[in-house]
Amino acid sequence: MSSFNDLTERLAQFAKERDWEQFHSPKNLAMALIVEAGELVEPLQWLSEDESRALSDAQRAAVSEEAADVLLYLLRLCDRLGIDLEQAAWAKIAKNAAKYPADKVRGSARKYTDYP
Repeated sequence: MSSFNDLTERLAQFAKERDWEQFHSPKNLAMALIVEAGELVEPLQWLSEDESRALSDAQRAAVSEEAADVLLYLLRLCDRLGIDLEQAAWAKIAKNAAKYPADKVRGSARKYTDYP
């Protein structure tokens, strides 16, 4: 399986081959990412909680494709900004672990500022 670095390099090559780098400003990539995130919601819209957990093959394929679009735009955005997404994700998990200690937040969806 490829790493984020492999995907990032392939995306950069893909954009360069098509002369799309001129369009891939951080602003444009962030906007495209939001559009794709909205499209990720579409196959799940109006489903019940249970239905959203038991997708048909076609629904799962639609979600998979939109999730891939979100990931690819996010990787491209991070590449253009010089952000190591994997490192940023590990750092964020550590930060969230400190903000949401398991012994205080287990079973609750409240925001960290709501805990004593």
